[in-house]
Amino acid sequence: MSKHPLAEVFGFTTRDFSSDAERYRRNKLCPFNNKVPSCTKDKAEKPLGVCSVYDADKVVITCPIRFRQDWLIAEDAASFFFPANLSWTSLTEVRINDKYGRSAGNIDVVLVAYDDTGRIVDFGSLEVQAVYISGNIRRAFEYYMEAPTDRANMDWSKQRNYPRPDYLSSSRKRLAPQLIYKGGILHAWDKKQAVAVDNNFFNTLPRMDEVSQEEAEMAWLVYDLELNSSQTRYRLSRSRTVYTQFIPALDKITTAEPGNVQNFIEHLQEKLDEKLESGAPPDAPTLLDALGGESL
Repeated sequence: MSKHPLAEVFGFTTRDFSSDAERYRRNKLCPFNNKVPSCTKDKAEKPLGVCSVYDADKVVITCPIRFRQDWLIAEDAASFFFPANLSWTSLTEVRINDKYGRSAGNIDVVLVAYDDTGRIVDFGSLEVQAVYISGNIRRAFEYYMEAPTDRANMDWSKQRNYPRPDYLSSSRKRLAPQLIYKGGILHAWDKKQAVAVDNNFFNTLPRMDEVSQEEAEMAWLVYDLELNSSQTRYRLSRSRTVYTQFIPALDKITTAEPGNVQNFIEHLQEKLDEKLESGAPPDAPTLLDALGGESL
């Protein structure tokens, strides 16, 4: 476990004290194409400027805006969606509705291809999934920001609620619902989809059946953060692209692999034995209780 949980703060490593790094920290700026110059993560007035965290010796992206560095994700998605000769641009935070006009959520990025007259000829969706954090990341962030120079190498490992990547919540609570609702509509429209994810997070997902790019309905764009030669900035780098069909991939992500039912029965037996031995009343009323104790 890394002693210092914060890998990047406002776009720079915690040990970077260049004029640029200090300016971004001082003004709470975002260098990764946020909708405004400032960081707006968590709270606009008091942003949580953590872009990535350490997971042992790995760096894990925890802010979705971090994926927008140089708009590499848009370029990679466009190469999957459109032929090379088409003009395209990106639109962010686009609402998508179901048949009844009810919102299914916002698509992170919609890439639209257009002709010489500016008329849309095709589009595809790009979702960005950063990694959730368990524990208290804000306390570590605020402690560092009080004195960055003195706390660049702080030891946070003994603190309660040490922040860690929560890969399971990232997939079950966020990614899966997005694919079910927004992705289901796009799939019905026969539109290609791309998902940008951190490499460490992708490695925790169930193994999906891969297809060729020509057969694919989805492209999983998998990225790493690589430290540059000056050892002060991380650069976003695509490590691989995984092509899949939509339904098989969704089934893999949303279907849990069952364990041994006998193990569950043994667990139930233990809980039942504890209850019977303690003489505790049942959690729910029996039929006899519901009838007021009368004999049937």
